[in-house]
Amino acid sequence: MTDTEKTTRVAVGDDQGLDARLVVDLGSFTLDVTLTAAPGDVVALLGPNGAGKTTALRALAGLVPLSGGRLRLDGTELDGLPPESRPVGVVFQDYLLFPHLSALDNVAFGPRCHGTGKAEARAQAAEWLARMGLTDHAGSKPRKLSGGQAQRVALARALATRPRLLLLDEPLAALDARTRLDVRAQLRRHLADFEAVAVLVTHDPLDAMVLADRLVVVEDGRVVQEGTPSHIARHPRTDYIAQLVGLNLYRGQARGHTVRVDDGPGITTTEDLTGPVFVAFPPGAVTLHRDRPTGSSARNLWRCEVAGLETHGDQIRADLTGELPLTADLTTVAAAELGLHPGVTVWATVKATQTHAYRA
Repeated sequence: MTDTEKTTRVAVGDDQGLDARLVVDLGSFTLDVTLTAAPGDVVALLGPNGAGKTTALRALAGLVPLSGGRLRLDGTELDGLPPESRPVGVVFQDYLLFPHLSALDNVAFGPRCHGTGKAEARAQAAEWLARMGLTDHAGSKPRKLSGGQAQRVALARALATRPRLLLLDEPLAALDARTRLDVRAQLRRHLADFEAVAVLVTHDPLDAMVLADRLVVVEDGRVVQEGTPSHIARHPRTDYIAQLVGLNLYRGQARGHTVRVDDGPGITTTEDLTGPVFVAFPPGAVTLHRDRPTGSSARNLWRCEVAGLETHGDQIRADLTGELPLTADLTTVAAAELGLHPGVTVWATVKATQTHAYRA
């Protein structure tokens, strides 16, 4: 299946998986998001703060009532069912482990609530802790666990009820950067083995790209783009997504190999297109010069002004205004040699081969 084919909404067959249109009217904000997923799919809801991601997750869990739409899981209508009656497991951002219970009893809590006897629930909990590599911490209270261990206990607790829908609300947000790398890799393995639907809410693009099969990007309560991580990374359709994946993005009209940017200059591309298009290129494709370059092989040249500079990883990111507002990445040495500071005039060049144009 091609990336383009994968961007179309998943058709859920045989009444299996998730089929939802979540409409939640909160007065000043309305969520209207359609989500479909087949068993085994991991879907990431991605978007800026206030986009409606957490509201969507809470609606799936039954913690927020729907104002309209539908919510079906494996052919069963869930709207109207109380949260405890839904085959849904939730891992909250701060894990919400019971502080007075051991790791084992935290995990056993779910099966106990579903009618499993104490001994059997504890046996199941022990199995889940073993899968998570936490057998040695079965008797530990949450305060004795590291952030990564607590996250795995919370995941085990959610999975112990064998849910048909697993909801993860920013599951790695509470971890430090070093722990996050290890736990992200572990979580990916556990999600790969999960046979039902998983929905992950995050604002971190790396978490989404690594953990999810499909991304659903939400802005202002609406879906603005969905597809595989690779497709969205190559074909962003809003400024938010472009910034998320680290691209300069413009919309304009193409005529052959030239795209005339809306209210801006032309951009030369390798693609031969006609009509409305997007054109994108990474900040690393931009070369800056203090004087107008002569004899450059770059087909694109714009006069800009440095609006700001900030450290971006091991590089300097320059925010440029002028003929074509853009961002450029360069080394610290290059920034120093160019004498960059806010207000300085520079010339920006980009080779046509480093641009990518696609239909809007």
